[in-house]
Amino acid sequence: MEGGAARFRGVARHLTLFAGLSALFIAGTVLHPQFLTIANQRDVLAQVSINGILAVGMTLVILTAGIDLSVGSVMSLCTVVCAMLLMERPGLDSRGLSRAHWLAWLAFLLFLGWAGVVAVRRLGHARRAAQWASSIGCLVMALAMLLNWGRVAGWINCGSSTGAVLVAIPLVGGMLGLLNGAIIAQTRLQPFIVTLAMMVSAVGLAKFIAGHGGEIHAIYTGDGGHAGAPASFEQLGTTILTVGQEALRGGRVRELKLIPIPGLFMLGAWLSAAFILHKLPLGRYIYAVGGNEEAARLAGVPVAGVKVFAYTASGLLAGLAAVLYCAQYTQGKADAGLGKELDAIAAVVIGGTSLMGGRGSILGTLVGVMIFGYLTNILQLKAVSSEIQDILKGVIIVVAASAQSGDVLGGLWPSRPRLGR
Repeated sequence: MEGGAARFRGVARHLTLFAGLSALFIAGTVLHPQFLTIANQRDVLAQVSINGILAVGMTLVILTAGIDLSVGSVMSLCTVVCAMLLMERPGLDSRGLSRAHWLAWLAFLLFLGWAGVVAVRRLGHARRAAQWASSIGCLVMALAMLLNWGRVAGWINCGSSTGAVLVAIPLVGGMLGLLNGAIIAQTRLQPFIVTLAMMVSAVGLAKFIAGHGGEIHAIYTGDGGHAGAPASFEQLGTTILTVGQEALRGGRVRELKLIPIPGLFMLGAWLSAAFILHKLPLGRYIYAVGGNEEAARLAGVPVAGVKVFAYTASGLLAGLAAVLYCAQYTQGKADAGLGKELDAIAAVVIGGTSLMGGRGSILGTLVGVMIFGYLTNILQLKAVSSEIQDILKGVIIVVAASAQSGDVLGGLWPSRPRLGR
């Protein structure tokens, strides 16, 4: 009976979310004639993509009863590293490599070394000396591979390729997320404190790497062999599925761009997280840790590993969001992700995920992201001032959180208990 009731409440929450999204969509259609156009819908999807990717990682963290305040700062740091990897041409001379390149190399080595340690431990019967030897071997092999890859991909005598930054930048974010998760899992410090410290540190590191107190690094495409990012990088911020249509006047043919590429990355992140949560044992572990950590530990759930995974995934997705930000805005900034962590948390809360952990879904988060995106779009189309927009967003967050808890007015006007005779 309890399981059936829980499923019914989950379905009711999702129906409430979809009803709110539908009402907002209808309101936008009525309030402004441009809302329903394909161009506007495409722009909304492109605008919410970065927040949507961050919100996926935030959902995994909050489901474990944690919080990640550092995703915005990690994203800022990753945009600076991405811009520098794309634009700089460091050589193997007395100056050596730039700070951004060293950070990317460190992230790559750390992840390969960590993967080697995990793989060796899975053997089960290897002695400690063999584990250390295998781990060191993995690190040496990783260094050799990285040096070779650097020459091929262009990290030494030319700018990095699009594929290189799509791998390296998420690894930089994942390295910082891994550090968050390891500290939280191995100590008794609260996630709020640990990620707050990382938030401050990541901003400082971003300014240090950028130089001159946080210099903005512009990204432009090289032409005729001159320095610049590869032309393929610009495509990450554009659209696909372009359809030619004949205009009504003049007989000209214009292009109708339908799907932004950042939206596809957001959809991929959402599908991956949904698969993990609903098809893999890891997903059940995440819900178990958030629901009751002590009971999960007694049941044999690797609580520390689950937490490390959640925070590492959040960092990886922050790095991916940074690459897409650079492709859309053609710059790396030390404050590019300022306030992004609050937008991600708001989308997760609107989507019905409990801040206490153990309850929520990726689908709800996606709907929450779209509600936030459509609300912003409608207010911008109506030329509402940014101050009023922030106030309305705050009200929406409180109302949505209250509605998801099932008690909107009950806490304000509690019913008077009946006294027995």
